[in-house]
Amino acid sequence: MKRICVLLFPLLLAGSTFAQRDGFGIGIMAGDPTGLNGKYWLTGDRALTFGLAWGPWGRNLHLHGDYTFQNLQLVKDADVQLDLYYGLGMRLRSWNNGGRYWRGGRWYEDGRGSLGIGMRIPVGVDMTVDGLPLDFFLEVVPTLELIPATYLDLDVALGVRYWF
Repeated sequence: MKRICVLLFPLLLAGSTFAQRDGFGIGIMAGDPTGLNGKYWLTGDRALTFGLAWGPWGRNLHLHGDYTFQNLQLVKDADVQLDLYYGLGMRLRSWNNGGRYWRGGRWYEDGRGSLGIGMRIPVGVDMTVDGLPLDFFLEVVPTLELIPATYLDLDVALGVRYWF
C-alpha cells in the first residue's frame, strides 16, 4: 500500500486546478458494475463515458458507452465544483456461469451462457476539488434490457478518475 501511495503522490501534485473539461480521464468504479471507467470530453459540456467491468451479483462481463451532457452546476465555490450529468448509452453484458442469470428480480437457469444488450440512461453527480487532477462521481443508471428479454434493470456505481 505504501508503494502505491508513493507512486500516486507525485501524480496528484502535478495536477492543475479543477480536473479539466477537456482531455481524457481514466479510473475505477465500485458497485454494480465494478471495474474500469473512462471519460473523454468532446466539448465543454459533452463527453463520452465508458466502462469495462463486471457485475458482482450476476457474475457477468459488462461493457458500456454513454454520450453525456454535463451542463448544470449544483455547487461551485473556490474549492469544490459539483455538477449534474445525464445521457444516453448502450450496455453489453456477457456471462457464462452455467446459464444462471439475474432478470426482473429473480435468478434464472438456462444451462448455457448468454449475451445481454440494453439501453442506458445515466444520471449522476460529478465532483472536482481544486488542486487535484481527479474527479469523483456517483451515478444511477436505469437500463432497459432488450436482449435476451425485455426488462428494467438498475446499475449504481461510485468512482474516481485521474485526468491526463
